[in-house]
Amino acid sequence: MNYENFCSEILDSNPKIRFATVYDQWAVRVGGGLRKGLTSILSEHKENELVTLAILDWQSRKEVSKWLGKTKYTLAEYDEVKRFSLYLGDDHLLLVSAEKEVDTDKVVDTIIKLYYKNLN
Repeated sequence: MNYENFCSEILDSNPKIRFATVYDQWAVRVGGGLRKGLTSILSEHKENELVTLAILDWQSRKEVSKWLGKTKYTLAEYDEVKRFSLYLGDDHLLLVSAEKEVDTDKVVDTIIKLYYKNLN
C-alpha cells in the first residue's frame, strides 16, 4: 500500500482531520503527517512519546485479541482533539487526530473505506 497516498486521502476526506500518519511496529513513520498550514499541538518530543505509547498499547491489544478478537480501532477524546488509532493488520498502525467536533462514526467509516480501496 502507498501509505503517503492513503494518508493524503484521509486528510482530503474531512477538513476537521488534522493529522493522519502510519507507523510500523517499531514506531517508524511510513507515511502521512500533519495537514499543511497547521501547527502541531505537541512538541516533537511529546509527539514521539505519544506514538511510542500508542505502539505499546497496540502491542498489548494483540495479546487480548486471543479472547476478544482483533481490535479495529480505539478512540481517545481530549479537551482539544479526538485521537483515533486504527490497526492496519499486524504490521502497521494509523494514528489520526481531528477537531473535537468531528463526527466519529463518519471518520471511522471513511477511513475503513479508504483502507480497503487502497489495498488494491
